[in-house]
Amino acid sequence: MHKSNHLQYGLVISAILILLSVLFYVLNLSTESWVKWVSTVVIFVGVIFTCTQFAKLNDGNVTFGNVFANGFKTTSLIALVTVLFSVVFILIFPDIKEKALEEARRQMEKQGQSDDVIEKAIAMTSKMFMVFVLAGGIFGTLFFGAIASLIGAAVAKKNPNVQQPQL
Repeated sequence: MHKSNHLQYGLVISAILILLSVLFYVLNLSTESWVKWVSTVVIFVGVIFTCTQFAKLNDGNVTFGNVFANGFKTTSLIALVTVLFSVVFILIFPDIKEKALEEARRQMEKQGQSDDVIEKAIAMTSKMFMVFVLAGGIFGTLFFGAIASLIGAAVAKKNPNVQQPQL
């Protein structure tokens, strides 16, 4: 049985992401495109660190699969906590939705989209906003977390004590 660290690191990484989200909201930076990459970097670094610490915690007596599974459990916890936070945060501060729609409109205007296309897209996005938040948060976190888990499992020091069959 392996010692696990996915709960503690998953909660710490989630707390960091939540604090960054609140900070970016307060500083009115939440619609900046680079902000999304900050969260991705935090997830990447956090999950890889979790994987390497998992291997150390178990004195290297782990396999690639053990380390990957621990990293993906961490990722799943991060996805769950941050998506729940996002829903609550948007319900408390509904102006987040309006700011996001304004930014989407600006981007579409910058691309030279027609007014009719912009209005239809904004109307659909407005109706489906929470679905997009949920799907984007879950799948985005799981996608980047899975990649980070693979990298973490690859770089973690492994020296499993495999029992040789007796002849």
